[in-house]
Amino acid sequence: MRPTSVSVLIVAALAAAAVGWLLLSFSYSLLPQLPWSPVIVLAVLAVAEGLLAQNTSARIQRKPGAPRVDPLAVARYVALAKASALVGALSAGFSAGLLAWLVLEPTKAARDDRPPAIGGLIAAVLLVGAALWLERACRVPPEPDRTDESDSDRPSGRR
Repeated sequence: MRPTSVSVLIVAALAAAAVGWLLLSFSYSLLPQLPWSPVIVLAVLAVAEGLLAQNTSARIQRKPGAPRVDPLAVARYVALAKASALVGALSAGFSAGLLAWLVLEPTKAARDDRPPAIGGLIAAVLLVGAALWLERACRVPPEPDRTDESDSDRPSGRR
C-alpha cells in the first residue's frame, strides 16, 4: 500500500470546493441554517485519530511500557487513515467553497452561517493532519544496522 498522495487530497478538496460553491449559489435561499454537528463529528474524529497515532507510534517503536501492536490492527489503522484523509480533504474543500461564497454574500443569514463554515474548515484540516499522522505512525521503522555475526567469528588476518 502506498502513502496517501497530497496531490490527490488537493484535487479532491478543490473539486469539493467547487461543489460547495455551486450548491450555495443555486440554492442558498432554500437551505436551512448550517448545522454545527458536522464540525463536532470531524473534530472528534481528528482527536481520536491523533490519540491513536500517538499510541500506535509508541507501540510500533517499542517504547518502554508500550505493549506490542497487532499487525492486522495496524493494517486497519492505515485503511482508516487513508479514508479519513480523503474525507477530511473533501470536507475541507466543501467548507472552503461554502465559506468563500458566504464571505461574498452580504445578507445576515450568510453572516450567521460563517462560524459553522469556519469551524468545519478547521475541523476538516485537523482531521486530514491527524489521518496523515496516523498513516505515518503505522510505518515500520527501519531495522537497526546489525553486524554480520559470521564476520565476527572469522579470525582477521591482522594482528
